[in-house]
Amino acid sequence: MKKIGFLSFGHWQPVPGSLTRTAADAHLQMIELAVAAEEIGVDGAYMRVHHFARQFASPFPLLSAMAARTKTIELGTGVIDMRYENPLYMAEEAATADLISGGRLQLGVSRGSPETALRGSESFGFVPQDGTTDADLARAHTELFRAAITDASVAMSNPQMTGVSQPMGILPQSPGLADRIWWGSGTRATAVSTAELGMNLMSSTLLSEDTGVPFGDLQAEQIALYRAAWKDAGWEREPRVSVSRSILPITTDQDRAYFGDMSRDRDDQVGYLDNGIARFGKSYVGEPDAIVKELLDDAAVRDADTVLVTIPNQLGVDYNAHLLETIVKDISPALA
Repeated sequence: MKKIGFLSFGHWQPVPGSLTRTAADAHLQMIELAVAAEEIGVDGAYMRVHHFARQFASPFPLLSAMAARTKTIELGTGVIDMRYENPLYMAEEAATADLISGGRLQLGVSRGSPETALRGSESFGFVPQDGTTDADLARAHTELFRAAITDASVAMSNPQMTGVSQPMGILPQSPGLADRIWWGSGTRATAVSTAELGMNLMSSTLLSEDTGVPFGDLQAEQIALYRAAWKDAGWEREPRVSVSRSILPITTDQDRAYFGDMSRDRDDQVGYLDNGIARFGKSYVGEPDAIVKELLDDAAVRDADTVLVTIPNQLGVDYNAHLLETIVKDISPALA
C-alpha cells in the first residue's frame, strides 16, 4: 500500500475564519491532529519549517511532543532549511526525538525556499564562506549532521575530565536514524545527487525548473533519474520517495463552501522563484471518485511510495481530520 501522510505549514493568523489564531493554537493543534490522524489510519504527520514567519520554526520540541502522544504514525519534516541549523546541536535534538518516538522520525532536509528575512540565516550566525552559495552552506551543514548521527568523531576528549585523549561523537545516538533522512529536491540534477549521497527523495508541489511537460510527468522523470542513480551507486537498502499534493475531496456542504470554487481552476502553473522559472503542481479538488481518476493519471503519484497531503491547517483539527479520513477511506485504497 502507498503510504499517506499529511504536511502542515503550521500557519497561524488572527483573521476571520481562522481556528488557528496564535502560535500556541498551531502547535497544540498539530499534536492533536497527529493523534487523530493515527486513529484514522494516516501513515505520517509532517511539518514544514520556516523562519521569521507565523509558521512552524522549531521542529524537534514539537516532534517530541507528538511522539509522546502517539505510537505508530511516522513523524517528519518537509523540510528543514539547513542553512539555519547548527548541525551538531541538531544531531542531538534529532536523536533525542527519535528515541522518544521509538524510531519513527522521517526527517526531510534541504536548501529550503526563499524566506521572509533578507539573508536570514546570517542572523542565526551562519554565513556562506567566500566563493560559496547558500546551497553550499546547506549541503555542508547536512554533511556534518549526517556524520554526527552516525557516531562520527567531531571532537576530542578532555584528558583532565576523562583521563584519556580520544575522539568523541555526539550523544545520544539513535540507531537507524541515518537511513531516515530525506533531501527535498527541486530539480532532476539534485535528485541524482541525492541518490549518490544515499538519502531518500522528497519532492514537493513545485519544481524549480520547467520543460513544458505536465508537472507529474516532470516529477516522474526526476524520480526515475533518482532511482537509476541509486542503483548505480550500489546502495543496499531500498530508497523511499515522497511527493506532496494538495488533495481536497468534496463530500459535504462545508467542503463545497470552502473549496467548491477551486474545482474550476486546477491546472499546473509556471512562475518564477529564486530568480528562476518554476513549475507548480495543480490542486486535486472534487468528488473522491474524480480525484482518484486524476491521481491515477499522475505519473509521479504512481511512482512514489509516499504521498504527503498538504492541509489547510487554519481550519482546525476536526475539519482536517475529516479531510484525512475521506482521503484514507475513499481515495488512498485506489492508489495502492
